[in-house]
Amino acid sequence: MNSKETKEIDVKIEKKKLTYPINPFFKEYLINKGREKPLPLGYEDLLDFDAYVPVYDDNDNDTLWISVMYNGTLMEDITTALLQIYVRLQSDGREDRLSNLSISSIDFCTFGNTKPFRIKVINQLNNIYDYFYIKRIDASRVFGLELEHYLSPYNLNYITDRGTLIEEHIVGIPGDAFTQLLAKESKPNRLRVAKEFVKFNERCYWRLLGDMRAYNFVVVVSHDFDRINFGFRAIDFDQQCFEPDIRVYKPQFFKENLPYVKNSSSQLVRQNIHQYRNEERALLAKRIKANYISLKKLMDAVEKTPISPEENLRKLSNQWAIKLGNDRIRSAKHMSELMRYLFEYLFKRYYLHSYQAYYKGESHPE
Repeated sequence: MNSKETKEIDVKIEKKKLTYPINPFFKEYLINKGREKPLPLGYEDLLDFDAYVPVYDDNDNDTLWISVMYNGTLMEDITTALLQIYVRLQSDGREDRLSNLSISSIDFCTFGNTKPFRIKVINQLNNIYDYFYIKRIDASRVFGLELEHYLSPYNLNYITDRGTLIEEHIVGIPGDAFTQLLAKESKPNRLRVAKEFVKFNERCYWRLLGDMRAYNFVVVVSHDFDRINFGFRAIDFDQQCFEPDIRVYKPQFFKENLPYVKNSSSQLVRQNIHQYRNEERALLAKRIKANYISLKKLMDAVEKTPISPEENLRKLSNQWAIKLGNDRIRSAKHMSELMRYLFEYLFKRYYLHSYQAYYKGESHPE
């Protein structure tokens, strides 16, 4: 994050991302992984609401969400179906798990690519609540969810069924809200935030997760016995492998993330930044090694369905070929093939090379 890169903040992305269906090969993969399950209700069923009211935050700002309502009979059926979906997502799906649960609200997002529904579920015994989301399915988004599951420090829980995607709620402080708290943090805490932002920046870059503006990720705060730890976690996967500009895959280039960039620049020297970048690449290489079989099956399944325009693939592969000095990358015929090249580079450079004394003669991660 040098001064030149900081001045170039605010890259452009597509105004409207295309959505892609799940093909039979990808669906078979999801079935085998236990991701595909029959649902009692689909996304389209929720669109038939009769009335709505805007949802405002605590400062009376319009959140661009609306709380929707259905007629009496339909509302009862939808509520029952939503509770059934929730216990399938979070538990074993047994009907007796429903007795203590109720649906508090059904909100609809009026912006974004997937226009999700947010469902609030309350446990009536203790008033503890949880959320989950219902969205239109998109092959590139589901691909992004799987990559997050294998290549990030976090596991993900979701369900697909035909044209519907169910996602669990990811807990954390929204990235744009945390920027207001950052200036109030102590110097050691700001230093830890800087370190984790650099690592998050690197993780998104190498797995081609784009559009990580502050409102598309959360900051996870956890308490150790003598300190506070911070982690950055993506919550939006719409721009997985889609954009043609290599910079879109680095969160540092979005103006919404400028407070994090300035914090990292002020807290870290160049040597620190290189160290944390290399650490994250090495972690990615280890996760690629550990999940090699699953990642190979995922890539094979996704390779048979489009997840981005060919023009975007061509531009992006050219940029990566220049970046890594490898002309083979230009021949990538699919975004998943481009990712194979990136994973191969990470594995050879940050795993195989480091352990060549112990893995002498090994040329692939099998």
